[in-house]
Amino acid sequence: MSVTAAVVADPDPSLHDDQQPTKKSRRRTMNPRRKLTKTSGLGLGIAVVWFSILVLIPLAVVVGTSAAGGLANFIAALANAQTLNAIGLTVTVSLVVTALNVVLGTIIAWVLVRDRFWGHSVLNIVIDVPFALPTIVAGLVLLSLYGNSSPLGVNIANTRWSVGLAIAFVTLPFVVRSVQPVLEELETDVEEAATCLGAGALVTFSRIVLPSLIPAITSGAALSFARGISEYGSMVLLSGNLPNKTEVVSVRMLTHIENGDMASAAALATGMLIIAAAVIVALDVLRRTVDRRDS
Repeated sequence: MSVTAAVVADPDPSLHDDQQPTKKSRRRTMNPRRKLTKTSGLGLGIAVVWFSILVLIPLAVVVGTSAAGGLANFIAALANAQTLNAIGLTVTVSLVVTALNVVLGTIIAWVLVRDRFWGHSVLNIVIDVPFALPTIVAGLVLLSLYGNSSPLGVNIANTRWSVGLAIAFVTLPFVVRSVQPVLEELETDVEEAATCLGAGALVTFSRIVLPSLIPAITSGAALSFARGISEYGSMVLLSGNLPNKTEVVSVRMLTHIENGDMASAAALATGMLIIAAAVIVALDVLRRTVDRRDS
């Protein structure tokens, strides 16, 4: 058995197997099930009503509009060559950017939590700029830096690179802010013990730290992907919205709406909703699989 595995398997040898609480028992202790009180029931009712008004009812209307013309019209709206190209570009770039965010976002979160350096507070604030900055302003900033008059000498305007850059800009904080609080709460005792027993930094991270971060990483990845496939403002100026080249789903949907074709716009929205739900479910399955393996 490796040094790190020994640390993970038996962090406190003084406890016998029958004395160590299992993860399920800890969950039952921390989250006891109880009946709803009147106050809790009222709060739940308010939450459900508000969630229905903001999310469920609008989604139901969109899905109903897309189904009004029948299955044939729904498929025809999605099977259009220009629409398929927009979906393919949006989903592919969003997946690639999400993968980059998982790696780079985790690294940034690690640096912010575990290291102290000059400018630490500034970097911690700057990470949230994409949250606060209007996306159309972000598009103007990106166009100024990476457009025809780029002071850096880098011109990616009206190319697919501009789509990836715009999506990366607006989705960067999601993984960072999902992983950061989990890292702050992690105890370093087991890591120090593994290091003392000869485990390297990479082994310690992959065998001890990473399993604890998986739920946060998958949550941030789901948010990043969902945000990426819906982005519009930051790429309007930079990408050029060229049909079959740099046109994304949000622009294609707006084109349908401007042409008065609400059924096609709703069908495209429903299709993207299905794709987003599939990715989120896949990430949740991954999280549960890792959780079961480590329990």
